[in-house]
Amino acid sequence: MTALRQSVAVVGAGDFIGAAIVRRFAAEGFAVHAGRRNGDKLAPLLGGSITGRSLDARQSEDVAAFLDEAEAIAPLALVVFNVGANVQFPLVETTDRVFRKVWEMACFAGFVTVREAVRIMTPRGAGKVFVTGATAGLRGNPGYAAFAAAKAGLRAVAQSAARELWPQGIHVAHLVIDAGVDTEWVRARVTERIGAAALAAQPDLLMPPEAVADAYFALYNQPRAAWTFEQEIRPFGETW
Repeated sequence: MTALRQSVAVVGAGDFIGAAIVRRFAAEGFAVHAGRRNGDKLAPLLGGSITGRSLDARQSEDVAAFLDEAEAIAPLALVVFNVGANVQFPLVETTDRVFRKVWEMACFAGFVTVREAVRIMTPRGAGKVFVTGATAGLRGNPGYAAFAAAKAGLRAVAQSAARELWPQGIHVAHLVIDAGVDTEWVRARVTERIGAAALAAQPDLLMPPEAVADAYFALYNQPRAAWTFEQEIRPFGETW
């Protein structure tokens, strides 16, 4: 596929899922603008059709400017919101600061990103906005009150936006990742819980970041006659 000078903006282009999304769409011919905290960590990604910078997704003005930059490179075809904020604390150890910070990162920043994306896309009646969700957004679990609340709020933002914007030609979708994605943090937590030998014996327990990128690319290519709002993905080794 050749993107014919269209751009993709990735808010939350971290080392794993975000980086995989950036690489996937760049490989398909899109100009990709990547944003994350500590933008110096984007260095391995940058070059060719990939640009990027530091971005605080909790700051409306910064998000708006970042998306305007992508639009200036080429018409903005897709915005992906992929900020993480997964933390685990017992309820009584979840401080006000932690709860607010997780909500700001995983919910408020998502609202701002969707709003600023559709500001650009609505006048031309075309574009796509995808948000990365989690099982926590569908049901809470012990230790995840802050994360579950934020992801549930993000899902509600995405659903409200989809109902409002689909009739205007804007495809808003929510991807539920029902798995541990194979990142350093997740691999360490799973190893701590079940042991390295047990993890090695279950190679399909963790989801490769590239699989998430593939799912987003498939969503991008859906015809408007059969759009998906919410898609759940999980490795076949995941119990559910």
